[in-house]
Amino acid sequence: MKINELFGIILDRKSNPKEGSYTNYLFENKEDKILKKVGEEAVEVIIAAKGQGKQRIIEEVSDLTYHTLVLLAANDITLEEINEELEKRHKG
Repeated sequence: MKINELFGIILDRKSNPKEGSYTNYLFENKEDKILKKVGEEAVEVIIAAKGQGKQRIIEEVSDLTYHTLVLLAANDITLEEINEELEKRHKG
């Protein structure tokens, strides 16, 4: 699954909650739960990078990416806005 597809699913869960969905659980528990998960996953990326091997890094970066996308959706930030910011930084 590509990041754009995953983000689309996350946005759909935000607009059309699905009972039992982990994504909806995060949205229902608001910003504190989402921020806690982003922080936890960031720490797990660091730990994985300190010798747990390539596959573990991939797994943890995937978890961090998912939770970051939930954070963006919760704050009505689009991937296009992120892309625009990255382009500005590249040009500057």
